[in-house]
Amino acid sequence: MINPFLTITNEPEYDAAVEQLNTLLDEIGTNEKHPLYTFIDTLRILIHAYEENHYPIPDCSGLDILDFLMTEHELTPLDLPEIGPQEIISDILSGKRELNMQQIRALSKRFHVSPAVFIP
Repeated sequence: MINPFLTITNEPEYDAAVEQLNTLLDEIGTNEKHPLYTFIDTLRILIHAYEENHYPIPDCSGLDILDFLMTEHELTPLDLPEIGPQEIISDILSGKRELNMQQIRALSKRFHVSPAVFIP
């Protein structure tokens, strides 16, 4: 068991904390009345702090995110009618044009992500 009063300092401790968090979540779920529920929050904070220091998320543009999501979902520009006609899609994907708010909302809904991921 990870001591909640210590920081996670290495990969084995991180792995153990993640495993313990997953086990607790499986057992407790979202039962805020469970006596170990606050320990789940503590573990989350410790894990998040370790990840921030050891696995920083690189800065990405909205176009980078769109490109990633298209790759992950095996989509082509023709699969994105919510962005607009083929010419507009090509301009956006080539960086000649930026996504507008209507397109951002549509993509956010389609990929179930926050609109903020597409906003620079």
